[in-house]
Amino acid sequence: MSDTLNPPPETEGVQETNPTAYKFQIKDIALGAQMLFIAFGALVLVPILVGFDPNVALFTAGVGTLIFQLVTGGKVPVFLASSFAFIAPIQLGVAEYGLAETLSGLMAAGVLYLVLSLIIALRGPDFIMRLLPPIVTGPIIMVIGLALAPVAVGMVSTVQEDSPYGATQALIVGLISLLATMLTALLAGGWLRLVPILVGIVVGYVLSLILGMVDFSPFAEAPWFAIPAFTLPRFHLPAILFLLPVAIAPAIEHFGDVLAISSVANKDYLRDPGVHRTMLGDGIATSFAALLGGPPNTTYSEVTGAVALTKVFNAGIMTWAAIFAILLAFVGKLGAFLQTIPAPVMGGILIILFGTIVIIGMNSLVQSGQDLLKPRNLVIVAIILVFGVGGLAVEAGNFALEGIGLSGIVGVLLNLLLPYPHDHHETEA
Repeated sequence: MSDTLNPPPETEGVQETNPTAYKFQIKDIALGAQMLFIAFGALVLVPILVGFDPNVALFTAGVGTLIFQLVTGGKVPVFLASSFAFIAPIQLGVAEYGLAETLSGLMAAGVLYLVLSLIIALRGPDFIMRLLPPIVTGPIIMVIGLALAPVAVGMVSTVQEDSPYGATQALIVGLISLLATMLTALLAGGWLRLVPILVGIVVGYVLSLILGMVDFSPFAEAPWFAIPAFTLPRFHLPAILFLLPVAIAPAIEHFGDVLAISSVANKDYLRDPGVHRTMLGDGIATSFAALLGGPPNTTYSEVTGAVALTKVFNAGIMTWAAIFAILLAFVGKLGAFLQTIPAPVMGGILIILFGTIVIIGMNSLVQSGQDLLKPRNLVIVAIILVFGVGGLAVEAGNFALEGIGLSGIVGVLLNLLLPYPHDHHETEA
């Protein structure tokens, strides 16, 4: 899913470039570092929230980006990193099934991308859009954001009994972090506008230091060099069936990501290298990440916005960003430092991020031009939302399908099975 508070700015008069004719230049190293800097806040936010090792996330983001480039022939200037869409499902999966078991479900999500890639290659992208139209994917995306809302609110309003800070401090830090993120997204210009998450984390962290809310003992004890704490998945069918439907919405959003970078670079990446190849690269990168204990990957819209500002459309820049991410993954003190960020700082930022996910789903419904009060559309959207947000569960022995996963499957089935009204074709005409 696109993890950003701002859409990429529009560009005009973009000059044509040949992405395959890459020549090394010293300035590319600096540009690559800047691209990673822009993605960094969101990249490490996901693993911290779901209990994964942020160093592993850095490593799998870097290698995942390189995999994507290989699959797409180095033609698309994007950076792959941690996806927000899977935060709630991962948290629920780890609590219900365990970390290794949840990773098997995330690997299966990557495999689903591979299947969709094959279908697109054989039938074209229009087939997927008919199977999964906005009337289905929009509400599913909204469910993901709404299901996360209690997590964000809890992080700024609830503290543990043994916590070194109180509820009032947590609320103040959370709201200040939220305010800093909002103001950066709304008022900042240039590069700063692309890193509202990072600005919010920095402001919240500095305030936490002033209020004595930061525990530096993990950082002091960590070594400078350390192998990331890789975790292997363990096959678990209930976890796989729980997480597979969650991958539907990010897979559809992948089309939007490719369209966005196509618009910025003034190239038709849907045709060359083809959306089937971009989705294949995304799927392989996601399965690879899960194989080592990292969160699923997605293309980052923040980086797309940076590409628009710099007008550097060569994927070679992303190679350097990927290399820097891989190198940082072996800095033990970096991961330990990230773990010192107090929960209220993250909670304040997540309030607007999770709300943004809901708005993205709403926007896809609005842009589809569908009348949501028509009985067929109303039934599909209403059932997806209530099943997903309400947490309805279907259980059979050790198998359970609930929440986001259940609402996704039900939405797809309703769209396939419910008849259209008699005036449907006339209306479409």
